[in-house]
Amino acid sequence: MSFIKTLLAIVGAVSVIALVAVAVMFGPSMRSLDGKAGAIYWDMAQTLLETGDIAEATIWKRKVADGLTFDDVELSIESVANDMNIKAVGTLPLGDEVAAMRGEPWRVLKIYLYCNPLTAAKMIEYSEAFAAYLPCRVTLVEDGEGALWLYTLNMDMMVHGGRPLPDDLREEAQRVRDIILAILDKASTGDF
Repeated sequence: MSFIKTLLAIVGAVSVIALVAVAVMFGPSMRSLDGKAGAIYWDMAQTLLETGDIAEATIWKRKVADGLTFDDVELSIESVANDMNIKAVGTLPLGDEVAAMRGEPWRVLKIYLYCNPLTAAKMIEYSEAFAAYLPCRVTLVEDGEGALWLYTLNMDMMVHGGRPLPDDLREEAQRVRDIILAILDKASTGDF
């Protein structure tokens, strides 16, 4: 029993030392980040460790309710986007392209592109690197078992993942984030 106590004491001491080292090394840098950044990256790290999949750690996804068809979900996506006043700037029917290139049916994979151009311009003026996040994407994909799923990037990273955005830009970015998440939530249930 004393061996286990000693072992646990050593593990505890090493953990405390590691936490202090991390705080000393990264503390000043972390203080310059948005107050929500730590929680966002903690959640990402947990998902990455659970799944081993960096893509899974950086997205939001919703399973489409059973009984809804591709057309039902597509109509819902388009309706919610229109109602929430975000500009549709294109679609990419990749599943159709794969089927055409293979000469045989393939699963559903379609990407819907949305943007608020004025918000996009402000994001680029803040940091050109945000160009890689534009336009916002909602993807409808059929999994290997035939179930439909909706995916998009976790936009909390864009809004809160770095140094704090200026208030007006943060509010606009938050609005776009909320719209994309609403599209995901409503379209997954066929809501308009």
